[in-house]
Amino acid sequence: MSHVQGREAAAGEARPTLTVDERAELERLRQENQALRARPTPPTRRRVRWRSVVAAVLLVLGCALAPVALVAVWTRSQLSDTERFVATVEPLAHDPEVQQAVTNRVTATIFEHVDVQSLANEAITALGAQGLPPPLVDRLHGFAPTISAATTNFVRDKVGELVASPQFAAAWDQAVRVAHQRAVTVLSGEGQAVVRGDTVYLDLGPIIDVAKQRLSAEGLTVVDRIPEVHPTIPLFPADNLVRAQTAYAALGTFATVLPWIVLLLLAVGVYLAKARMRAVVAAGLGVALALLVLAAGLLVARSLFVGAVPPAGAPAAASAFDIIVSSLRTAGRSLLVLALVVALLAFLAGSSPTAVGIRRWATGLLHRIRLGSSSGPVGPWVGAHLRGLRIAAVALAALWFVLLDHPTGVTIVIIAAVLLVVLGLIEVLGRAGAAGEPVTGVDANG
Repeated sequence: MSHVQGREAAAGEARPTLTVDERAELERLRQENQALRARPTPPTRRRVRWRSVVAAVLLVLGCALAPVALVAVWTRSQLSDTERFVATVEPLAHDPEVQQAVTNRVTATIFEHVDVQSLANEAITALGAQGLPPPLVDRLHGFAPTISAATTNFVRDKVGELVASPQFAAAWDQAVRVAHQRAVTVLSGEGQAVVRGDTVYLDLGPIIDVAKQRLSAEGLTVVDRIPEVHPTIPLFPADNLVRAQTAYAALGTFATVLPWIVLLLLAVGVYLAKARMRAVVAAGLGVALALLVLAAGLLVARSLFVGAVPPAGAPAAASAFDIIVSSLRTAGRSLLVLALVVALLAFLAGSSPTAVGIRRWATGLLHRIRLGSSSGPVGPWVGAHLRGLRIAAVALAALWFVLLDHPTGVTIVIIAAVLLVVLGLIEVLGRAGAAGEPVTGVDANG
C-alpha cells in the first residue's frame, strides 16, 4: 500500500506546472478551435471530369460515323469499279421479275417496227390479185388479227427462251457494263450520255441484236427489217443528280480516310475513359446500334426507290435494289457481328459481378481439365510467356480477320470461338506449368 502511494507521489511531483502565459496561450487555442468547429462548412464543388466528357463525345462520334464509313467504302469498291459492279448485278439476269420485264420490253420493241397484221393483210391481198376467190380472201382477212396474236405469242415465247439462256446473261452483262460506265461518267461530272430528261436509263440495244439473230434463225426472217434500235429501261430518277454527284465525289474522297478516322476516334475515346472495358462495351454496342439504323435506312430507301418507278416496273425495281445492295447488307451484318463480339469479350473481361462470376466458373473448369499426358517442358515455358502468348493469339485472330476478302458474320463467330479455345488452352498449360505439376488424364487417387 505504501508502495503505491509512493509511486503516485512521485508522478505528481514529476508533472510540470503551466505558467500564466502558457495557460493563456492554451485558452486562446481552445477558443480558436471552437470557433473553427462552429463555422459552417462550405459546400464542396463537384469537379467536372472533362476527360470522361471528351471520351464520351469521341465514342459517340466514332459510332455515328461507322455506318458512313461503311457506305463510303462500299461505294468506292462497288460503284466505282465497273467489273465488280457487273459481278454484283449479274444475278439480275436470273431474277424472274427482271426477266419478265425485259421480255415484255423487247417484244414490244420488235412489234413497234414489225406490224404483223398489216403484213398479213398485204399478203392476202396479193393472193387475191393472183386469182384467189374474193370470199376466201375476205375470210382470210378475218384471220389477220388471229395471225398477229399468234405471231406475238410466238415471238414472246422465243424472247422468253432467249432471256433464260446464257446468251442473254452475256448480253445483259454487256448492257450493264455500258450503263455503269456511263453512270460513273455522269456521277463524276464528265458527261450526261446516260441521262434523258429526269431519268437514267439502261440501253437494251445489245439484247435486241441477240433477239433478232435468234428469231431469224428460227425462221422469222421478217425481223431482219428491224433497224438498229436502242430501247431503254428506266433505272432511277435523276432529279437529284447534282446532289448525287456531290455525294459520289465526297464518298470517294473519304473512302480511304474515314474508316481510319472512326478507328482513331474509338481508340482515343476508350483510352481517355476512366473505365476502359466499359468504354469498349459501349463502343461495340454503339456501332451495332448505328448499323441497325443503317439497315432501317436501306429499307426506307428501297421503298422510295420502288415508289419512284412506274407500277409495272415496281417488282423488277425491288429485285434490282435488293441485289445491288446485297453486298452492302452483307458487310453491315458482318460488322454488326464483329461489334457485338467485341462488346461481349470486353464485358467478360470487365469487373462487373456477372463477368467476375463467369471468369471464376471458367477458371474452376480449367482447373478440372486434363490433357491426357504430361506437359513436359511445354507447361513451364507457357507459364513463363503467358502474357506474350495471349497477345500473339489475339493478334493472329485479328490478322486472320483482316486477310479475309469478304468476312461474314459466321466467319467472325468462328474466329472468336477459335480464339477462345486457344486462350483456354494457353491458360491450361500455363497454370499447369506454374504449379509445377504434370498434366495427366487421371487423378492421383484414380
